[in-house]
Amino acid sequence: MHLNASIYVALSALLVLGLAVQVILLRRSKRIGLGDGGDTRLACAIRAHANALENLPLALLLLVLVELGGASSTAIHAYGATLLIARLWHCIGLSGSAGTSAGRLYGTVLTWLVLIGLSVQVLLSTV
Repeated sequence: MHLNASIYVALSALLVLGLAVQVILLRRSKRIGLGDGGDTRLACAIRAHANALENLPLALLLLVLVELGGASSTAIHAYGATLLIARLWHCIGLSGSAGTSAGRLYGTVLTWLVLIGLSVQVLLSTV
């Protein structure tokens, strides 16, 4: 069985790995083995990685459940692409500023909308 959601699982894994590499490279260049050492850029990279890991697993699980529940390919691609764009937008926003930014705001809002939409769709498919 081919799952369209698997595309977004794989792309999300690559995003998380890319964020991990960013943290590793910053740690090495700044010689900071643990924590952020008070370095704002490293702190932002750590949070971008952690935030992806906090949000992606649940969203991807819901995406797979929605697809297994019979959702159309169009719906899966719409949810998956929106989720991926949201997480990229969030990462870019957080990488550019430790404060508020449009990327962080829109990335967070889009992520939450995807989570809400997927959750509602899963709940509706169980009734």
